Amino acid sequence: MANLLLLSCCAPCSAGVIKKLANEGKQFSVLFFNPNIAPLEEYQKRLEANKKVCRYFGVNFIEMPPDHNAWLKAVAEGFEKEPERGMRCKRCFLYRLKQTAKYAKENGFTEFSSVLGISRYKDLESVNAAAEIAQKEFEIVYDFTNWRKNAGEQEGIKIAKQLNLYFQNYCGCEFSKR
Repeated sequence: MANLLLLSCCAPCSAGVIKKLANEGKQFSVLFFNPNIAPLEEYQKRLEANKKVCRYFGVNFIEMPPDHNAWLKAVAEGFEKEPERGMRCKRCFLYRLKQTAKYAKENGFTEFSSVLGISRYKDLESVNAAAEIAQKEFEIVYDFTNWRKNAGEQEGIKIAKQLNLYFQNYCGCEFSKR
């Protein structure tokens, strides 16, 4: 049986996917790896919301501690003024998906996936391109399921409202607040 590691960016984006996978009896864990999120108070709100969703559905939750300074150096340096969906976002997807693939490979998962592309505000092609690179580099399968299909984003929002979860008003990094 496959053991999936699902990268979650936020509870509203992941709640519908977590529900679907849990209802299907899929063996999976949710990984919260979001070194892009700033300030720390924002990170904590999103972390707690993710934990709440996982507790509600009885799903294993893993937090990889963030290193925002390392993220800034790897992703944003020189790309601070890039628009949303630009090169900074592509670099961010690649950075986070590579770290997720590495963690999955080192911790006995057979595949990984993410909800990074579920939002209509994100470029799914960029997420998938980054995932392709990460899966090749770490020799672990990426599940390319398009979580947007069948109203995936709307289902997550519905669940988030039912559970009274925190809703953010920007992607996460200080540059996306503009």
